[in-house]
Amino acid sequence: MTRETHRTIAIADKNPVVRTGLVDIIARDGRFLVTAAVPTGAAFLELIEANAVDIAVIGWAMPDMTGGDILAELKKRRSQVRTIVYTGEPGVDVVRRSIKAGAWGFMSKSDEPEVLLETISSVSHGRVSFPYVDIEAASKDPLDVLTVRERELLAALAAGWSNLQIAARIGISRNTVKYHLKNLYDKLQVNNRAMAVALFMSQHQAQRDQR
Repeated sequence: MTRETHRTIAIADKNPVVRTGLVDIIARDGRFLVTAAVPTGAAFLELIEANAVDIAVIGWAMPDMTGGDILAELKKRRSQVRTIVYTGEPGVDVVRRSIKAGAWGFMSKSDEPEVLLETISSVSHGRVSFPYVDIEAASKDPLDVLTVRERELLAALAAGWSNLQIAARIGISRNTVKYHLKNLYDKLQVNNRAMAVALFMSQHQAQRDQR
């Protein structure tokens, strides 16, 4: 009997089909034991409080909290559970937030079952596993590339200011505002104001998750 046979796994995902599928995939593999699969973050936290669990596979968007909230709570409790984020959320933001919040692994729901099992196996052996992810790049705060003025403009956008309001309150022309915003969008690799604000808000949420 290998060491992996003794590893227990808890699953948390809002989708019952995903939960059932994960339990089936892991059970058929035979190396791990799924102790429970629950639909909410609160149920997951209660589960690991009452039971010894080695590895957790959690979704990012729960009905009652995000994966970041769960990871923050695990950190607060000094939990030894090794958590893998398993999500269909697009983009690198969730990856970045998962890494910073202390996740041991990350999986996309579009990946093949074999990749999931390999990720669980790696984490069970104490190895951080983020398949196909440039961890160094994902760990960086995308806002770090902005100048002080660009950060000021981004905060103004998040506050709902128009270009005219920004120009008047900061003391620059509207054309200069447009110039700075274009540079800002290029640096953040976004196409418009809404995407820039969404990124700004997500980074602030990630910072709150880590406190």
